[in-house]
Amino acid sequence: MMTSLFSIFEPSSSIFTLNLNWTSTILGLFFVPILYWISPSRWTLTWSKIIHMLHLEFKTILGPSNIGISLMFVSLFSFILFNNFLGLLPYVFTSSSHLTMTLSLALPLWLSFILFGWINYSQHMFAHLVPQGTPSILMPFMVLIETISNIIRPGTLAIRLAANMIAGHLLLTLLGNMGPMMSPKLIPLLIISQILLLLLESAVAVIQSYVFAILSTLYASEVN
Repeated sequence: MMTSLFSIFEPSSSIFTLNLNWTSTILGLFFVPILYWISPSRWTLTWSKIIHMLHLEFKTILGPSNIGISLMFVSLFSFILFNNFLGLLPYVFTSSSHLTMTLSLALPLWLSFILFGWINYSQHMFAHLVPQGTPSILMPFMVLIETISNIIRPGTLAIRLAANMIAGHLLLTLLGNMGPMMSPKLIPLLIISQILLLLLESAVAVIQSYVFAILSTLYASEVN
């Protein structure tokens, strides 16, 4: 039962051993109309306002000298947001619910921050392992704890995004499979609960995109 239930999240559609389900990661580009780039519209202005607010927030965390990096995190937020929302459409593969994708986003970011920090700011990185005011007897334990917390950061980022996206989809699938076995009187209640869950999943899609981007920004701000 669990194998068949989780199999809906596996990339099984393929042609000549090419997994077509992963093409959904670039499917969002086809949903953007050409007029979006040509003439300003209400959607264009709204999205530009959101990007500007995120840019200001990320720039505040990173500092005024890291404007380019803040734009990178805004792009990361947009990419994850598009994939999360595309996964809510029927018969669309949810790539952000797989550790293969989430870990491929989190691990290179974390690794680049760590290498950059240890190569250019070695003393700062060593000092970051021991919080200020730590007693001398606890310093070895704090170094161990801080080292472990830094190592597991890409895993926590990836698992947080994948688990939150797959949990709501599983709940929607379980409730949807109960439809044929329910009495006709309870069908309207099932439809209302599905709509409410879909709204909740839409909010989760936005929140998890923001959490992934803001945590990556915080990790980058600790380097310099």
